[in-house]
Amino acid sequence: MRKKLLCLLAAVLLYGCHGSRGLPEFSVPDAFDESKTYEITFWAKNDTNKTQTAIYEQAIRDFEALYPNITVNMRLYTDYGRIYNDVITNIATNTTPNVCITYPDHIATYMTGTNVVVPLDDLYADEEYGLGGNALHYDGPRQDEIIPQFLQEGMIGEHCYALPYMRSTEALYINKDFVEKLGYTVPDIVTWDWMFEVAEKAVAKDAEGNYLINGQKVMIPIIYKSTDNMMIQMLKQLDAGYSDPDGTIRIFNDTTKDLLYTIAEHAETGAFSTFKISSYPANFLNAGQCIFAIDSTAGATWMGSSAPLLDISPDKLIPFETAVRLVPQFDPGNPQMISQGPSLCIFNKNDPQEVLASWLFAQYLITNDVQIAYAETEGYVPVTSKAQNTEEYQAYLAAEGTDNNEHYSVKIQASRLLLEHPQYTFTTPVFNGSASLRDAAGQMIENVTKSVRRKQTVDDAYFDRMFSEVNSLYRLDQRGSNAAEREDLGPLPAGAKALLGGLVLVWICIAGVFLRQKLRSR
Repeated sequence: MRKKLLCLLAAVLLYGCHGSRGLPEFSVPDAFDESKTYEITFWAKNDTNKTQTAIYEQAIRDFEALYPNITVNMRLYTDYGRIYNDVITNIATNTTPNVCITYPDHIATYMTGTNVVVPLDDLYADEEYGLGGNALHYDGPRQDEIIPQFLQEGMIGEHCYALPYMRSTEALYINKDFVEKLGYTVPDIVTWDWMFEVAEKAVAKDAEGNYLINGQKVMIPIIYKSTDNMMIQMLKQLDAGYSDPDGTIRIFNDTTKDLLYTIAEHAETGAFSTFKISSYPANFLNAGQCIFAIDSTAGATWMGSSAPLLDISPDKLIPFETAVRLVPQFDPGNPQMISQGPSLCIFNKNDPQEVLASWLFAQYLITNDVQIAYAETEGYVPVTSKAQNTEEYQAYLAAEGTDNNEHYSVKIQASRLLLEHPQYTFTTPVFNGSASLRDAAGQMIENVTKSVRRKQTVDDAYFDRMFSEVNSLYRLDQRGSNAAEREDLGPLPAGAKALLGGLVLVWICIAGVFLRQKLRSR
C-alpha cells in the first residue's frame, strides 16, 4: 500500500509541475526539414465577420499548398481577452497554440514563463527563412518593407516578440448634419473643448422631454468605445504621466484627476457616455441618437447611415452625412493618436522544426495577398509598404465611395487617417502588467461616469479613494522598481483555478487514504 501511495504522489507531483519547467531556448535550425509533417494551431480573433474568416481559411489553404507537410488548425475567438485568458491557462500545461493573434501588452505577461514566447530577432534576420528569405516558398516582405513604427511596436525590452499583422487607430465619426443644425462647422482637427461644447448644446430638451436636436427621447451626444484609449490619448496629448518603459506607474496624478473632473461634468449632463454603459456607439449614431462616436478605424464598416454592417433595423435608421476625423485633440498643432491593432506571437515548443513551421505560417500572413484582402474588409491598413504601394491596394483606395460595400467611403476615409498620418501615432510602454494598467485607465472613466449618473458626490476625496481602489484592484501597487523582477498576471484564469483546486482535492484524498491505512494498521 505504501508503494502505491508513493507512486500516486509522484504522479500528482509530475502532473502539477507539467508545463511549469522552462522550455529550451529556441535557435533557428540550419534548414527546414520538409520530409517531416507538422501540425500547428493558430488562434485568431474575428468579430463574426464571415469575410475575414474566409480570408483566414483561404490563406491557410494557400499556405498548405506551398508547404504540404504543414497542417494549420485554426481556432476563432470573438474577443482578444478570451485569447489572453486561454493562453495564460495553457502556459501552465504547456499546451499553448503555435501562433496566435494578440497584443504586445498580453505577450509581456505570457513571457513570465521561461522561454514561452519566441524572440523573433534571429528569425527576422535569417538569410534563408527570415523576412524575405531565399528559401521561402512565397514572396514575403523584407524587414525594411514593414512600416518602421509598426515593427517597433513589437519590441519588449531589447528584443522583438510581436510581428505586426494589421494596424488601426481610433477615429471620430461625426453626424455632420446635427453639428450644422446646432450652428457649428466641423473643423479639420476637432478639439476636446469644441466637441464638449457642441455636445452640451445637443442635450437641450423641449417641455415634453424630447431632445430638440432629434425629436427623440434618447440622445447621447458623445459615446466612447474604448475608455482605456481615451484616457491614454488624453494623457499623451497633455504630456502627462502614464507609465515609464521600465514599468513604473505614473497614471495617478493631478492631470488624471483634472481630466476625470471634466468627464464627470459632461457625464452628469448626459452629454457623455461609454460603450460599457450605453452600448455600441455606431448603433446610437446610425439611429440619430449620437453626434460623436469614437471607435477604432477597424469599426468603420458599422459607422454611418450607409454602412455595410448595420446592427439596427432599417426603420430605426436616420440618414445623415458622416464626417471622419482624428480623435479629439488638446493641441491641434501637435496631434497625437494611438497606434493599435493585432500582432502575431509565436510560442516555443520542444521541437525547433515545429517552431520554424509556425514562423513560416506567421510570415505568410503578412504577404501582399493576405494583407490587402484583410485590410479591405474593415478600416485596417496593411503593415507593409510592400502591400500599401501595390497597384491593387492603391486602386482600392482610389475607388472610395463608388459603392457602399468594399469601397464604402467612411471605411476608406478611416484607413487614410492612419495611412497619411503615421507620424502622429504613438504606443504605450509594454511590460509585464501593462495590460492591467491599460484596464485601470479605462476603469477610472467608467467609474466616474457611473458615479455621477448615480448622483454620487465626485470630489477630491472621491478620487483619492478611487485611485487607491483601482491601484489595488489591478495590483499596480504590487509593482517594484525593477520591471524584470515583477510579475502581474492579473486575475487567475478559471482553468488554472480548476487545475489548482483539483490538485488540492487529490492531496486531500491522499491524506485521507494514508490516515485510514494508519488507523487500520493499529
